[in-house]
Amino acid sequence: MKKSITLLLIVSVFLFSVTDSMAQGGADSLLHFILQNKPKASLLLEKDNTVMAHLHEHTLMPLASTVKIIVAIEFSKQAAYHRVDVNKMVPLSDLDKYYIAHTDGDAHPHWISYEKQQGNIINDSVSLLEVAKGMMLFSSNANTEYLMDLLGIDNVNSNIKLLGVKDHTIIYPLVSSLFLYQNPRHTKEEKIIKQIEKFSDEQYARATLLIHDQLKNDSTYKGKFRLQDLTAGMQKEWSDRLPASTTEEYVRICNILNNRKIFDEKTYAVLSQILETIMQNPTNREWLSHAGMKGGSTMFVLTKALYATLKNGTKIELAYFFNNLSQEENDRLQKWMNDFELAILSSDDFRKKVAESLN
Repeated sequence: MKKSITLLLIVSVFLFSVTDSMAQGGADSLLHFILQNKPKASLLLEKDNTVMAHLHEHTLMPLASTVKIIVAIEFSKQAAYHRVDVNKMVPLSDLDKYYIAHTDGDAHPHWISYEKQQGNIINDSVSLLEVAKGMMLFSSNANTEYLMDLLGIDNVNSNIKLLGVKDHTIIYPLVSSLFLYQNPRHTKEEKIIKQIEKFSDEQYARATLLIHDQLKNDSTYKGKFRLQDLTAGMQKEWSDRLPASTTEEYVRICNILNNRKIFDEKTYAVLSQILETIMQNPTNREWLSHAGMKGGSTMFVLTKALYATLKNGTKIELAYFFNNLSQEENDRLQKWMNDFELAILSSDDFRKKVAESLN
């Protein structure tokens, strides 16, 4: 059986604890990979509003689940002013409408297991705030699709302009787009891909939204999905058509969030609960004032955007994206990411090393 799609990076526990014996092996390995594979990489690093390192920062690349930062922002805005009720109990069956097994690295089942362990599921329902947390911490696609519908996809997309982002394609429901690649009449893969390639971004998004409505309103529609129809070629086309942007734009977004700009305290109070969960670790609170992050992956893509304000006042924003990866490259990079990000945040010497290597 072909590999299942992994829409999302399964988020590991980012402790970000600094010790004298902190291993730099993963950090150096990831930097070496970037230097040896520059056409596949894009990176922008800022410290205290000054660019330290950059590589292909204007290149448009698929975001995978890093795009959920935009959904989290819209959720926080609406929750702050009670347009949505964070305490509302959401039936798990409403979320299940958008869950397609084996397409998310089991992120959604892992989230449900976690919520059960925490005692947050009552009468097969969970609070809306926990749904939003599950979208970010576990990267549940089903939760994301539900929230896009609740918040309004046009409202989600309006944040692109609000944030001053100019280079960003349309955001649309990720789960629903998988159905565009179904093959009921055993049509050749090449023909299906060519048909989809003709779609403009707007046409692709509209087609996906129609499928989203069917998933929401027809309980039998999900059963028509056939994972075995998704060939490697279709998965690549699907990955290439995901919402896309640049590391420059996502550092811009991270800078806004890190400096608490544009939005008010009420909005940031909600956003910190769902985007800055690493601050729940007491060790992180010893050296970080606040920090947030989101990553994403497909078989071919690996992306991450993060920001942090250190206790000494230093502010850092980083976005780094990869595309056209092999599965083996993707697996290796995921193992190195935590060390790389920890070194970026905690070591000025390593930040200088990245800058000298790339610039």
